[in-house]
Amino acid sequence: MAAPILGTTELRSRSEPQSNDETFEGEMIMKIMGLTWTAAAVLASCVAAQAQISGDAVKIGVLTDHSGGFAYLVGKHSVEAVQMAIDDFGGKVLGKPISVVTADHQNKPDIAATISRKWFETEGVDAVTDVAGSAVALATQEVARPLSKVLLISGAATTALTGKACSPTTSQWSYDTYAFAKGTASQVTKQGGDSWFFLTSDYAFGHSLQNDASRFVEASGGKVIGSVRFPFGSPDFASFLLQAQGSKAKVIGLAMSGADLLSAIKQAGEFGIVQSGQSLASLVIYINDIEGLGLKVAQGLTLTTSFYWDANDETRAWAKRFMERSGGFIPNLITAGTYASVLHYLKAIEAAGTDDGKTVAAKMRELPVNDFYNKDVQIRADGRVMHKTFLMKVKSPAESKYRGDYYNMLASMSGEDSFRPLSESECPLVKK
Repeated sequence: MAAPILGTTELRSRSEPQSNDETFEGEMIMKIMGLTWTAAAVLASCVAAQAQISGDAVKIGVLTDHSGGFAYLVGKHSVEAVQMAIDDFGGKVLGKPISVVTADHQNKPDIAATISRKWFETEGVDAVTDVAGSAVALATQEVARPLSKVLLISGAATTALTGKACSPTTSQWSYDTYAFAKGTASQVTKQGGDSWFFLTSDYAFGHSLQNDASRFVEASGGKVIGSVRFPFGSPDFASFLLQAQGSKAKVIGLAMSGADLLSAIKQAGEFGIVQSGQSLASLVIYINDIEGLGLKVAQGLTLTTSFYWDANDETRAWAKRFMERSGGFIPNLITAGTYASVLHYLKAIEAAGTDDGKTVAAKMRELPVNDFYNKDVQIRADGRVMHKTFLMKVKSPAESKYRGDYYNMLASMSGEDSFRPLSESECPLVKK
């Protein structure tokens, strides 16, 4: 496309005689025209560099659980977190609009892969966020990788995403199983809970949690007395809890999640396990689960989290705005991670001058993450966001002063203390 003419000057015909003054004037005119065209070319080049946005818009896909077992944690709340980040950013990036699409992956990897491929290849989606559930996140990552599309994982906990399956355009926010197993097991052991018995969900997720937690218990000077595995979806935990109670272990570690976890905690309350002197330690649980259980049932439970809405004035101010937008939903660590990931992604696009996946992902790793709970946090080469984690203890009903006032903080761990060190990484992007 021709550069725009910024000004015109009437020129004499070359056949007309020219005086010395006219010759000088002509030379000056040509120089001015040359400078004008150069300036126009530079301006056009700058405009082009600032407008390297595919499809003249940035489109973000929220791939989440809208109808299954995780929907109460993510779903419409993740969509709201993305929209809030976009609104806070100003609604545009590099002068181009930002839009949101969402879909229900139904907790099925094949459906997640099909949706994400369609989004990337035919619907102009530039980045996908949330992706609750480890299996669907891994399936989506395999679609995004060869297409160099950005994946902002906030709802999946498997360490494989930043381990052997890592991708240069993926970043993992919020949490992972290693950090939460380590945070709870090591810190509780150091604080006196030095004998453990595990109740473990009998599939890969539960096995991984128990194995990691056992390692950290022993590394911190404790011992594992025993464990029992139960089938996923068990309706009755009585026999398993009796074994745990009979072990006399100081801590009963709950290597499970979802409905199983809530059932186990409720039945432990019926057995009076905490009242009799043993404590419960959950390896993965969310603040919305605590609210659902109620403090009378959940009191005394220890857990690890990367975000607590009531931690300080800044987190409270952000959470208040979110709750006003979401009908009172208390934001959990996934909600906060989804917001933070999208805000940082948009900052990286602006800094890079493009929405090209590889370029933006590299810029995301280059820029420190700063928001209402991440302060100068880095994204490592493997995609791991190195935020802090916190060991919490659930308050008693008498200690809680208002809705959401559920935790006492027992310990704070840096990102380096929380997540798997690069020296143990299986990520091919990591140079050792």
